[in-house]
This record gives sequence, structure tokens and C-alpha cells, in this order.
Amino acid sequence: MKYIDKIALAVRDELKPEDRPAEHGKALYELYALLVLTRGDETSLADVHDAWSVWMGRINPEHEALVPFGTLSRLKQDEDQPFRDAIRRVAKDPTLARLVHRASAHDTSR
Repeated sequence: MKYIDKIALAVRDELKPEDRPAEHGKALYELYALLVLTRGDETSLADVHDAWSVWMGRINPEHEALVPFGTLSRLKQDEDQPFRDAIRRVAKDPTLARLVHRASAHDTSR
């Protein structure tokens, strides 16, 4: 299993079953794994929405929520909170620290 898959699975496992997508979830969790690696515990609701938008744009390009995060109602924005919280928990998980740090350890752009 690739490290991205392990992180994606960890994000999925942090979510309540009712918050998990019924179909095509693997691709969404991979995007959320990318947020774990790139944004970590600083992941915002807007970050989650942007990742979701990439995923949903391939599944249902006419979805009404495929708009910039700031234009969503507060109620719609808050729907991203369980996902943001799951991503942040995974980013802080000491059992995954080796995977998260390994992925960014060779970044020379800093």
C-alpha cells in the first residue's frame, strides 16, 4: 500500500460512516490525503471545499455547490467541518508522522 493510500484510509476512518461518500470515495480521500501532506493541521474549510470541488467536478460538473467557497452560505460552508477536522486529526496522528514527514522531508523549496 502506498503512503498516500495509508493517509487516505486514515482520513476515511476518521469520518463517521454517514459523512462518507457512497460512491467514488477513494479519489476524494486521496485529495484529502494531499491536504494532510500540504496543509496539515492548518487545513481550512476553504481548502476542503476546493479539494471536494475537484472531485465533484468529475462526478457531477453541474453540482450547485461547485462555486468559490466564499460564495457559499454559512450553513453550506459548515458542511466541510467534519472533513477538515478529520484531516487535521490525521495530520497530528503520531502513528502516521513518519509518512507525513517522509513526504515533505525532501522539499528543498523552503
